[in-house]
Amino acid sequence: MIVGGVGRQFNLRVSGVNDVVAWLCASAAFLAMAHAFRHGDFVRVTLLLEKLPPAPRRVFELVGLAVAAVSVAYLAWSATAFTWESYEYAEMATGLVVIPIWIPQATFVVGSWLLLAAVIDELVTVLQGGVPSYQKAIEERHAAGDFSSDV
Repeated sequence: MIVGGVGRQFNLRVSGVNDVVAWLCASAAFLAMAHAFRHGDFVRVTLLLEKLPPAPRRVFELVGLAVAAVSVAYLAWSATAFTWESYEYAEMATGLVVIPIWIPQATFVVGSWLLLAAVIDELVTVLQGGVPSYQKAIEERHAAGDFSSDV
């Protein structure tokens, strides 16, 4: 993005930069989802969970994680099917940088499967009676006096 902005100021042709930046931004978003989920950086509504005693809270966590696992599994399957279809039909990007579109779409697929693995891992942890890693991460931040993620 910086190269594009500076290049335009000096009347340099930087065609295709917007295409590449868009693909890299999408990659960064999807490839970071699993990490963000595991470290408590996803938006979660915890107003109800924080008020519940441990046993009902565990049930609600299990239901939430099960719904998330099914939803993310559908997302991963759909993203894979969509990207495979782009590969089969040799679909090309329509911007200034013409490449097979399945290449940038593959980051969406990989990110979706990584997120599914993270959600299933948390589901198994809670099923075994453990505390989810996102809850531990939030508790550690609060113990250190960092409430910035709660704003």
